[in-house]
Amino acid sequence: MKFLSGKTNIDFMSRSKIALVFSIILIVASITSLAVKGLNFGLDFTGGTLIEVGYPSAPEISDVRQNLENAGFDSVVQTFGAATDIVVRIPPSDDESECSSDLSTRVLAALEQGVEGDIEMRRVEFVGPQVGDELAEQGILAVIYAMVGVFLYVMFRFQWRFSVGAVSALFHDIIISMGVLSFVQIEFDLTVVAAILAVVGYSLNDTIVLFDRIRENFPRYRKRQPVEVVNTSINETLSRTLMTSTTTLLVLFALFFFGGEIIHGFAFTLIVGVVIGTYSSIYVASTALLMLGVSKYDLMEVEKEGASLEVRP
Repeated sequence: MKFLSGKTNIDFMSRSKIALVFSIILIVASITSLAVKGLNFGLDFTGGTLIEVGYPSAPEISDVRQNLENAGFDSVVQTFGAATDIVVRIPPSDDESECSSDLSTRVLAALEQGVEGDIEMRRVEFVGPQVGDELAEQGILAVIYAMVGVFLYVMFRFQWRFSVGAVSALFHDIIISMGVLSFVQIEFDLTVVAAILAVVGYSLNDTIVLFDRIRENFPRYRKRQPVEVVNTSINETLSRTLMTSTTTLLVLFALFFFGGEIIHGFAFTLIVGVVIGTYSSIYVASTALLMLGVSKYDLMEVEKEGASLEVRP
């Protein structure tokens, strides 16, 4: 790393081939994980019953799970805010005749085993499989619409090469983020879908800032090669990129460790997305621009013939 006049002068693009191989490996690994392990869909997509209860004192989660397992329930148990608030998620039952009220009564009876005091039933929510399928479809469409909107926005604001670079970076971020979620089997629910859409917005903002600087620098450094202009632009926006990413990650880590188990999936997805999005803005979006042959002629306004004569006195 060199410093010129107090500014970084890192040759990022000299490592673009290594970064390209690294990205391909991550994408292949992510697609493999999605194909083999799949996503751990939550009740929002699979359907089932959500039951929230309040304990008189904080219980041991392992004991709660054991009581439900002894009663024959295949369930997911999480704390919800306070340590005394518990959420039980139960997948749909093969017995369609069993209503949610009967199920909640059986769950409450199982939870009361070995507990001193009364357990308060807070809420019971049932999501049918058909609703889950509709939510999955709407979630996929939301991501697709976001990608199409990004492509059109960047194309009209910059140029088609920039659109391809931005969408390539977003596709890279989404695939790898979902691959990580599949690998660690984080529950995939509507909050995670919201986090993925937030990753799209964060990564796009990072990329647009860099693209703005590249567009400004091409006319400014007319005698430089495109790779030099891109390197200069990345270095000029590097401090802003790192400061934004660092402060965002500090908040997300606080949410992940202190926000409760119910928000873990949301915070974890954003942490992965911010890290991958920062990397892709530098190496994926910029490399795509260079591979597509962007040059100063694509961004310079065409001067009309005789325009210089008109301004003479």
